[in-house]
Amino acid sequence: MYLTLFLIIITSVVSVLAFNNVELLNKLKFNAYMVWHKKQYARLLSHALVHSGWIHLIINMYVLWIFGQFIEDAFIQLFTAGKFLYILMYILAVPFSTLPALLKNKDNHYYNSVGASGAVSAVVFTTILLAPKTSLFLMFIPIPIPAYIFGALYLIYSYFMNKRGKDQIAHDAHFAGSVFGFTFPLIIEPHLFLNFIHQIF
Repeated sequence: MYLTLFLIIITSVVSVLAFNNVELLNKLKFNAYMVWHKKQYARLLSHALVHSGWIHLIINMYVLWIFGQFIEDAFIQLFTAGKFLYILMYILAVPFSTLPALLKNKDNHYYNSVGASGAVSAVVFTTILLAPKTSLFLMFIPIPIPAYIFGALYLIYSYFMNKRGKDQIAHDAHFAGSVFGFTFPLIIEPHLFLNFIHQIF
């Protein structure tokens, strides 16, 4: 709980400061060209600390609060260094989720993105791995959906929306972050996949 709260506070403070500070926002946002050609690697991490507006920030932090508490406690129970691994997973998910955009837009001066959505997606999909039968709800649809079905639908949606590329949402970051969040615990404890299968069937 406390690590999740710490992540939320740090992200919220920096995001709010950047709302009214264009210079700060420009220094922290992800720009594929600046990372690839100018070696500004810090942007691979710093973009998760800033958001495009209040709604973007509130949604990400709300989802992180709901799912992060569960994963933080689960990691403490599952792994000897659970607290460290939880923070490590969140931090690594940030640059990993930007890799598709980096490779695709490395020569594009104008491609920018902000937000912790990739890392938050990782936390959600770690939850799906550990508790696949948990009921989740789609926005505006008050019908419970098993987490593993929600996850599959989310990946399909993110994939096709990224292919369309007609909005300003980084669907590729959502997809990559989700895959990372599902995979990270399996690298540490491969038997968790058998637990995932057994819970479904």
